[in-house]
Amino acid sequence: MSPSDHSDAPHRPEDVEIVERTVVYDGYTRVDEVRLRHRLHEGGWSPVIKRELIERGHAVAVLPYDPVRDEVVLIRQFRVGAYGAGRDPWLVEVVAGVIDPGETPEDVARRESVEEAGCTIGELIPICEYYASAGILSETVVLYVGITDASSAGGIHGLDHEGEDIEAFVLAWEEAWKWVEARRFLDIKIVTALQWLALNRDALRWRLGKR
Repeated sequence: MSPSDHSDAPHRPEDVEIVERTVVYDGYTRVDEVRLRHRLHEGGWSPVIKRELIERGHAVAVLPYDPVRDEVVLIRQFRVGAYGAGRDPWLVEVVAGVIDPGETPEDVARRESVEEAGCTIGELIPICEYYASAGILSETVVLYVGITDASSAGGIHGLDHEGEDIEAFVLAWEEAWKWVEARRFLDIKIVTALQWLALNRDALRWRLGKR
């Protein structure tokens, strides 16, 4: 098959047949056991396969950026997944949160920036939307750069009732990019956001009259 033979037309709902779906856990996340079959690329149907599907809603992430000071605001917090992998569980990330009912992604970006980093966001610039881990999670993430004043950013933030203990800190752009080059970040949200900023930073600063 040549590249021109590939189609990006969406598949139809009837291309997947759910044989059985059972909720096996419902707590911080919900885990469903799904037995299904789906249409094959070369025609026909797959055998019935069993998969676990984690449902935890959809999320928003935002990199606060100050074009005047040319600085980004980052956060550091404990992540049990990193701990389970045997790595340092205090990851450096961008601000992020789950979309609650009735909220827009923009609402979440602004709310979480205040809650996690003490930042008020002005303009929000969309970067992309992606699946967090489509092999097992239904969650998607909408990613932004948010224009802020980083002069007073920093400190310890988070909501006590959510068990959050979040350190916010400011990093000069050049230093942040050195961290990317040194592969110090283990979170894809922050790497994607900083790579987008690397490509668009000059144009963004020109547009905002900061150069």
